[in-house]
Amino acid sequence: MRTAPTILHLDMDAFFAAAEQAAKPSLRGKPVVVGGLGPRGVVATASYEARRFGVHSAMPMAQARRLAPNAAYLVPRFSLYRTVSEQVMELLGRLSPLVEPLSLDEAFVDLEAGGSADDSESARRTGERLRADIRAVTGLTGSVGLAGSKMLAKIASEQAKPDGLMLIEPGTERELLGPMSVRTLPGVGPTTGEHLRRAGMTTVADLAEAGEDELVRLLGKAHGASLFRMAVGHDDRPVVAERDAKSVSVEDTFDVDLHDRVRVRIEVERLAERCVQRLRSSGHSGRTIVLKVRRYDFSTLTRSETLRGPTDDPGVVREAAGRLLEAVDTTGGVRLLGVGVTGLADYTQEDLFAQAAAGERAEAADADGNPESHEADEAAGAAGVESEAPAERRWLAGHDVRHAVYGAGWVQGSGVGRVTVRFEEPGSRRPGRVRTFMVDDPDLGPGDPLPLVALPPAADAAGQSSRPASRPKSRSGREPGRRREPDSPLEGVDGAEGAEGSEEAAGVSGGSESSSP
Repeated sequence: MRTAPTILHLDMDAFFAAAEQAAKPSLRGKPVVVGGLGPRGVVATASYEARRFGVHSAMPMAQARRLAPNAAYLVPRFSLYRTVSEQVMELLGRLSPLVEPLSLDEAFVDLEAGGSADDSESARRTGERLRADIRAVTGLTGSVGLAGSKMLAKIASEQAKPDGLMLIEPGTERELLGPMSVRTLPGVGPTTGEHLRRAGMTTVADLAEAGEDELVRLLGKAHGASLFRMAVGHDDRPVVAERDAKSVSVEDTFDVDLHDRVRVRIEVERLAERCVQRLRSSGHSGRTIVLKVRRYDFSTLTRSETLRGPTDDPGVVREAAGRLLEAVDTTGGVRLLGVGVTGLADYTQEDLFAQAAAGERAEAADADGNPESHEADEAAGAAGVESEAPAERRWLAGHDVRHAVYGAGWVQGSGVGRVTVRFEEPGSRRPGRVRTFMVDDPDLGPGDPLPLVALPPAADAAGQSSRPASRPKSRSGREPGRRREPDSPLEGVDGAEGAEGSEEAAGVSGGSESSSP
């Protein structure tokens, strides 16, 4: 434990939803929910206006719609969120070389290591300056916690939400933690919380009074001892600037269970390709290929295969995932598929045997005049899988578009051959106008996210990019047809006129990608 509150924890406020509200003037002050909009989608983030209706992260989207039927439901725009996150992380990097990102919107900073603070007064000044800089650069708000340990700094930022700062003076930890629920402490989830409640422990003070021996008896040696240390305010974990990834994976949840075996295999191959793309972009290779299958009855099966050496070859990963699929019974239907790579390394040792075998099979198929790929393509067409032929453009709720005449806007909904667009920009002073077009209108196309805060005129004149500079390197050198205008700003969002009965207005399946630290 430190004698000065020089560990800072930053948590952006309702990050995804706040970014959408900043980008879309018509949604400011309105309930906004961001997540997978399909039947099996879940809430990623809800604005504070939506939280008043009981909507929260990880809630099934169907339940959120029942609680807040008039909210705006949007598909995530991760390119925008990553851009804003880079801006925020760059600001943190100016405070200290020791920045430990936990996600796009959350990080720890060791202020002492950067010379930014050495006592309570300087730590508070630094925290307030950081909040002001974040608002100026991104237009968004973040909450800051300052304490002598990571655990307490995170608790402080939670207490400061939204848009606040809380500093916990060293020596006051037990007094502050005492009346809090045991669920406040890291590692205490619903099951552990219920177990402790049955033992008569509901507050952190109860844990401290019970003593380490009692907690070890109830929860086991490792968990019990750790929980007691946290209950008395002890946390010696350092801020770690770089956390090595242990795995890279991608997975998709389908709106309707997949029953066709060929369709399942095609989806696995697509996931393998996406997984390799993420693997290469992170500069890694891996030895162990993992397949995850969640069946119709919610039972989840995981199968893995370890290669001779690390690889980032898409063919090798695709074939390994296909072999793993052969050992899984998918008869009753599949609701989720995932492909991952573990045993990561910074170098590649190609699996020459697998590549040679693949080449031999391809040559044999060509000689026979009936390659497997042709069979797969024909089966995919019979199963209704997308082919290489141009498909009808999809317009996802909340995504950016640009019209040749009306300029930049965003999709409010689409369906029955039409797409409804609101034309407005982050700097607009009032909600923009709504217009409806045919989905194949040649003047309408996808657009890029606009910066939430406009560049200064001098920067614009110089032709500088609206994107932020890359995050500073760590000491190791690694780069971490028109309709009437609606009476309400929300009219047209998710089920508005022109988008009723639309699968696109309803959203997409709850797919996700992850890189586990």
